[in-house]
This record gives sequence, C-alpha cells and structure tokens, in this order.
Amino acid sequence: MSLDEATVARIARLARIRIEPERRAALAGELSHILDWIEQLNEVDTDDVPPMTSVGEAKLALRADEVVDGDKVEKILANAPEQQDGHFVVPKVVE
Repeated sequence: MSLDEATVARIARLARIRIEPERRAALAGELSHILDWIEQLNEVDTDDVPPMTSVGEAKLALRADEVVDGDKVEKILANAPEQQDGHFVVPKVVE
C-alpha cells in the first residue's frame, strides 16, 4: 500500500500532530513500508493456530481474598484537603 503526502497530512491532522511539509514525503515512504509489512502478515495462514494471551504458558497464582492491612481511614483522610462523613470531597466535574 502506498501513501502520498496528502494522506500523511490528513493522518497528522486527525492525530493532532504537526508534521513539517518537507518531512511528509519521507514519512509517507516509512508508513507505506510499515503497511507493506502488515499486508505480508495478513497472508500468513493462522487457521490452525489457537488464540493465545502470551507467548509462554503461565498460570496465575491464586490467593485467598482477605483484608490484611486496613482500619486506616483516619490516617488516609488526614491527607485529604477536604473530607465529609469518612469520604474524600472532590469538585464536581459533570455539569
């Protein structure tokens, strides 16, 4: 796939990044090369490959869900600039 300078300029505008006009031609070539590699990956037959979440088989270590360090509400709220009824008070952000 080949990108031109206009496409690179449009991508930059959508991504809200500034690319100098003299750099667009070089960047178009680099992005086209990356897209060519992606097209090559699409040609690989992966029908018999099961989905995986990592390259190594790993089991998560399970532990009992228990509270081991608590009852520090007063110490934690002491750092808050404002508190009310045992909770942090924050400014309203939704109008």
